[in-house]
Amino acid sequence: MHTINEADDRIVEEIEATGEALGKVRQSIGEVIFGQNPVIDQALIAVLSGGHALLVGVPGLAKTKLVETMAHVLGLDEKRIQFTPDLMPADIVGSEVLEESQTGKRSFRFIRGPVFCQLLMADEINRASPRTQSALLQAMQEKHVTVAGTRYDLPKPFHVLATQNPLEQEGTYPLPEAQLDRFVMQIDVPYPDLEAERRMVFATTGNLDHEPDVVLSPERLMAAQRLIRRVPVGDGVIDAILKLVRSARPESSDHDFVQQNVSWGPGPRASQALMLGIRAKCLLDGRLAPSIDDVMDLAGPVLRHRMALSFAARADGLTMDDVIAKLCAKLD
Repeated sequence: MHTINEADDRIVEEIEATGEALGKVRQSIGEVIFGQNPVIDQALIAVLSGGHALLVGVPGLAKTKLVETMAHVLGLDEKRIQFTPDLMPADIVGSEVLEESQTGKRSFRFIRGPVFCQLLMADEINRASPRTQSALLQAMQEKHVTVAGTRYDLPKPFHVLATQNPLEQEGTYPLPEAQLDRFVMQIDVPYPDLEAERRMVFATTGNLDHEPDVVLSPERLMAAQRLIRRVPVGDGVIDAILKLVRSARPESSDHDFVQQNVSWGPGPRASQALMLGIRAKCLLDGRLAPSIDDVMDLAGPVLRHRMALSFAARADGLTMDDVIAKLCAKLD
């Protein structure tokens, strides 16, 4: 029979070993994606949390390259779907075709769609119709698809990194709030700084394209996801999560600026996403337990797509990140 100390020692060893491996993952991706360290970290945190992420940024910021590189470094099978207005649900999940054998016998065969992979890039998800969006989002939530009454399970692990272009909104179908809530995080992808862009220009216009090392396997990634759920979280940090999320709801907030500027706030999924996210973040940083600083660092990505500004707030030029920053300041 193991003592409590032995169990504690074992989890500490697991956290340290996993943190070291994740440090190599972060380094390998950073050798290909320049100047986007916060974006890399947030994408890894979303995957380590077992969830999906929405990447928002203008074209040319290496969002597609990031997903390809992450898949390679994590040892995952990766596919990409370019969302367009004429994309149909069957183009994502697959469809049945009627085949005839040499003996003349006819039967249906299911041809799997690109959703049957471990890391799916859904490029410009808001360009497809709501019906097609919901087909993907249902697969994200259920981890299986049903075609002609037959259930087909998706591979494990299964993660979606979807992208949106914030500029060209003409002819797009914005994701409904209930569907946005399915994403663990909304990751805003900024322009790189001068030095990172200089490195990028040289690296991408030279003779050789750098191939990153494969650091993890799907099995090790799933082991890390299970370990994250065992990382201890202090009562003070849990209280900070609940205080932050509940104060962002106009109905229950004590802050006048929330009641005046926020139409609706985050639901319980935000608390769950923060709880998993801060555990993943401390593991990625090689620490044994998360802190309130981790909560504030992830508040933006976790909350910004789960809240809506009032018309008056938008007219005043207020942004969602301004509101979240004020809420985080109250945690100190």
